[in-house]
Amino acid sequence: MTSVGTEDASADHDWEHEDKIIEPPKFAFSALSAASAEFVPKQYLKVAAEAKTEVPKADTEHIATKLEENLNLKDDEEQAEATEEEAEKAAPPAASTPEPATTVEEPHAPDAVPEEEHHEEPKEEDAGDSRQHLNVVFIGHVDAGKSTIGGQILYLSDMVDERTIQKYEREAKDKNRDSWYMAYIMDTNEEERAKGKTVEVGRAHFETEKTRFTILDAPGHKNYVPNMISGASQADVGVLVISARKGEFETGFERGGQTREHAQLAKTLGVSKLLVVVNKMDDPSVEWSKERFDEIEKKIVPFLKSCGYNTKKDVQFLPISGLFGSNMKERMTKSTCPWWDGPCLFEALDAVELPLRDPKGSFRMPLIDKFRDMGTVVMGKIESGSVRRGDTLMVMPNKAQVKVVTVYRDNDEVNYAKPGENLRIRISGVEEEDIIPGFVLSSVNRPIPAVLEFDAQLQILELLDHKAIFTAGYKAILHIHSVVEECEIMGLIHQIDPKTKKPIRKKVLFVKSGAVVVVRIQVSQLICVEKFEDFPQLGRFTLRDEGKTVAIGKVVKFPKLEGSSQN
Repeated sequence: MTSVGTEDASADHDWEHEDKIIEPPKFAFSALSAASAEFVPKQYLKVAAEAKTEVPKADTEHIATKLEENLNLKDDEEQAEATEEEAEKAAPPAASTPEPATTVEEPHAPDAVPEEEHHEEPKEEDAGDSRQHLNVVFIGHVDAGKSTIGGQILYLSDMVDERTIQKYEREAKDKNRDSWYMAYIMDTNEEERAKGKTVEVGRAHFETEKTRFTILDAPGHKNYVPNMISGASQADVGVLVISARKGEFETGFERGGQTREHAQLAKTLGVSKLLVVVNKMDDPSVEWSKERFDEIEKKIVPFLKSCGYNTKKDVQFLPISGLFGSNMKERMTKSTCPWWDGPCLFEALDAVELPLRDPKGSFRMPLIDKFRDMGTVVMGKIESGSVRRGDTLMVMPNKAQVKVVTVYRDNDEVNYAKPGENLRIRISGVEEEDIIPGFVLSSVNRPIPAVLEFDAQLQILELLDHKAIFTAGYKAILHIHSVVEECEIMGLIHQIDPKTKKPIRKKVLFVKSGAVVVVRIQVSQLICVEKFEDFPQLGRFTLRDEGKTVAIGKVVKFPKLEGSSQN
């Protein structure tokens, strides 16, 4: 699933590969003309200067005439003649001297500086829109209203027109699902619309005066948690959507509900800021009840603390109605909700502080997708460093050097992009079939390590009932940035005391749920990872077994292995 469609979107449209439709690059003719205009006069001035001192006057006039005919630079010729006359007045009349040449060549020094600076330090306009950018993932239990909120946000921010909304209303009514029409903006394929369940991560864009946002609409059903992990791994801030409707909150929050697992996974995947949106407050079973809102907050806060969130600094609760857009773009009136004095959703999102990013660091962009369109096009989010058109990068782990041909941010072509941006990059030097999701586009001088084994610190969550012992030989599915790979525990190195955070000297053969242990993990083919202390976003991971998250962890060390490339 990709960006939101326009009014002529239909169920049989190939939304999965919407990003293939890319306009050919538009060359900045005015910029080329300016460069030419700057370059040619210098050449002419230089020729004129040399002509004055080294060739007869007739030859000088001949050269000037030819330049005027071929390059149509009459104004520049007049300027050069004026310079020539000034030089003659300043020079001794007897003989030719180098002074005129020196006078003519003076403009070269200042002109060279901006060109060099432009190459080294990209200007703001090279990156296009200078507003800050945030990736927002919507998570929560199935049917909490994530897609409806995402659709409503796009409608309120004028990213979807009224005619398209009316079309979706008719489609939803024909399926006897009148309240689903807003979700159709995000859920674009027929399977999702028929079942009312998001399957893939929906992607769309909206903006406020201060910030540009990328929406990542994660599926809520337990069968699609791997897709949710893919979306959350790209996010800077999470919106945990909870249904206030009687019975729905309890179902999502009880053991086995996706509210708990999604919140825990989001924290593990690096989503440190969380907005807890209590949706469906307009429902007849709630009617904007402060008691219901407080009850939900009271139950959620202790759980979020146990996940590692600082609930006073990093978590904010707010009530909304996704279906009607209440308290989303504008604050509610007292007649709707007399007890709420806090911000609306747009204000809360605008107030989120950007995570620290290093635009001058080693380039790292995990690839989430690829396709062919006038060359090889890859998609991903920049985790570190910056990229400019014309850069040479390396695709790891296959070590293919590539050149950046075109950079697309949202639907716009840009010359330069900073960390945190979601991009499509057209590259040359590698075939599309030689790239798979999980590969990483990285700097040539410091490529990302590609390994078969690594040591990791694990927090065992809750093991399966029939596999209650975690020991060497345990197999699971590893999720780390955009990599999904089967792995095996080769050995338990030592257990860590949860109170002192120090290793326990006693040799450990197995552990149970709740333990913290350092292990060695092996995969069958090279994967790209970083140590957590170097690149947290590329060094944290989850282990899942039979559709359940059994452990979360971080990479701590790369053992020396033959066949692995490490720094």
